[in-house]
Amino acid sequence: MLALIMAGGRGTRLNKGEKPLVSIYGAPMISYVHRALTAARLDPVVVTSPQTPMTFEWCKANGIERCHADGRGFIEDTIQAVQTLGEHHPVFVCVSDIPCVTCKSIQFIAESYRLSGKEACSSWVPSYLFPGFSRDLPYLGTIDGIEAYPAGVNILRGDIIKQPQQEVCLLIHDPGLALNVNTRADLAAAEDFLKRKNNNSPE
Repeated sequence: MLALIMAGGRGTRLNKGEKPLVSIYGAPMISYVHRALTAARLDPVVVTSPQTPMTFEWCKANGIERCHADGRGFIEDTIQAVQTLGEHHPVFVCVSDIPCVTCKSIQFIAESYRLSGKEACSSWVPSYLFPGFSRDLPYLGTIDGIEAYPAGVNILRGDIIKQPQQEVCLLIHDPGLALNVNTRADLAAAEDFLKRKNNNSPE
């Protein structure tokens, strides 16, 4: 399955340059997302914009597939990328600022979508998993009776990308998906999460 990593935003709140390239625990933030998608056996393509020229060049230098969009907005750039790539099958769409996303969660989302029979899939994380400083996220919903925020990981059908799509809403109890890096406090929390994860990994 094609996986779009959306990396065209300005990242003004973080204010550390192009957000996808911000170093976190020794590597660019976007590299963690790319690694997780690749490990899940998806085919990642990074979608950049005029706001992220260095991200485009970083992808080029590292042999990572990329696609340039106009930077008109997340939804608009997603549609443009799908049409530019000529993709008619389901497309995995992931933001570039969730460095703690795991291969396991990606595989769960992809398999749940496959079994649902729906046109699309959205993923949600319970609000209790979000750090206090991340509670300024723009949208709070209720999934399976639990307050939750969107995780920024979705699946959409490419052949009807411009149309409303009937979706399955997945509630995922993964604290890593709650670490959407928008501020310096978010960045510090993600660095701490990855550091602890690395320290607890078996040799």
